[in-house]
Amino acid sequence: MNSKEKSEPGPSSLFAQRMRTIPKSFIREMLKTAASKNIISFAGGLPDENLIPAQQFKEAFIRANSNYGNKLYQYSNSEGFLPLRQWIASRYKEKFDIKVSAEEILLTNGSQQAFDLVGKVFIEKNDKVIIEQPGYLGVIQSLLGFEPQLVDVPLDQDGMNMNMLKKKTRQFKAKLMHIIPNFQNPSGISYSEAKRVELAKLITERGMILIEDDPYGELYFDKEYKRSPVKKLLGDHGVLLGSFSKTLSPGMRLGWMVASPEIIDKLIIAKQASDLHTNNLSQMMAYEYLAVNDYESHLNKIRTCYKSRKDMMVSAIKKYFPEEITANIPEGGMFLWVSLPRHLSSQKLVRLCMEMGVVFVPGNVFYTDGMGENTFRLNFSKSTDEEIDKGIRIISDAIAYLKSKNNCMNISSWQSCKYRDSQF
Repeated sequence: MNSKEKSEPGPSSLFAQRMRTIPKSFIREMLKTAASKNIISFAGGLPDENLIPAQQFKEAFIRANSNYGNKLYQYSNSEGFLPLRQWIASRYKEKFDIKVSAEEILLTNGSQQAFDLVGKVFIEKNDKVIIEQPGYLGVIQSLLGFEPQLVDVPLDQDGMNMNMLKKKTRQFKAKLMHIIPNFQNPSGISYSEAKRVELAKLITERGMILIEDDPYGELYFDKEYKRSPVKKLLGDHGVLLGSFSKTLSPGMRLGWMVASPEIIDKLIIAKQASDLHTNNLSQMMAYEYLAVNDYESHLNKIRTCYKSRKDMMVSAIKKYFPEEITANIPEGGMFLWVSLPRHLSSQKLVRLCMEMGVVFVPGNVFYTDGMGENTFRLNFSKSTDEEIDKGIRIISDAIAYLKSKNNCMNISSWQSCKYRDSQF
């Protein structure tokens, strides 16, 4: 190889500057690690595939072939399959008394694509976007591609801290705000009705758009949990996102956006530039499933299963974890949020646990400012009771090991530590 060949710049010199600010999905990378080993994973937000109605999907595929023929395999409109959009509109009317037309609904490749479309339509470089702290890693990763300034607002047990939110909205003129109001990812908290009303008033006064992300709203554990979307109070200032990924199948990649016709029109243009339209096969199969099967009965099976696993994880935490460790107990969804004493690192904890066959997500990846070092997220939706008990016990032993390390800092020989004979 001559000197000229050696000095030629590689492809990395041609990458767009914005790619330097977009992190890899920590969770996706961790899931690759978990998949390659015999490991208990509390890391991903994966539904249990045993709850996916595979047989009914097979029957729905046969009906779709029969009903739509070759159209099933053809290009389609960008808005999405009309009967499915009508079904979604009817469900909002039935559950929340929200009047939504099919023309106000755009079908997307999961709600993750919705973040990309929102960014294309609304965000210019250095625009201010308010997000929750801790925030959903997927939206952070997606929005950073448009080079905004993300403004973090901490969460209380019932939603965003309103005093801090008011301060930040006075300090920064923000276009957008993103929230997950039901069983938030990663914290598991839900917004109270009072806070939803207060939030809607502030959004309207400030002239912002609320991106209301609701992938977990159907996964409540108490049948009395029926909090209306904030969009019901916002009208044109709200964009509501939904998804079938957590209730039907993540592999079908089916989500949707609900917005005013003016906003939907621009979102459609952005979608046409992205992928023309969402997968026809998934849309038509999903509709055929929903048109024939009892969706509510299916949801109840998921709710019952996930509640049982949440209860099992909470019980194991109470049994094994030291008292100074706290966990948010969610009213639904898929996640528990755990806080360690401030002097303990969840990054060190997860590395230790991975060696012993357990993986979860350290909390700092959900922050944009380096905070959250002493927190972590646990997923309970995909693990058996035996895996939950064993996994939490291993995490507890690892916590004890880290605590012992802190207590043994002045001991010259590491073997002098009282945990030297433990499995670690």
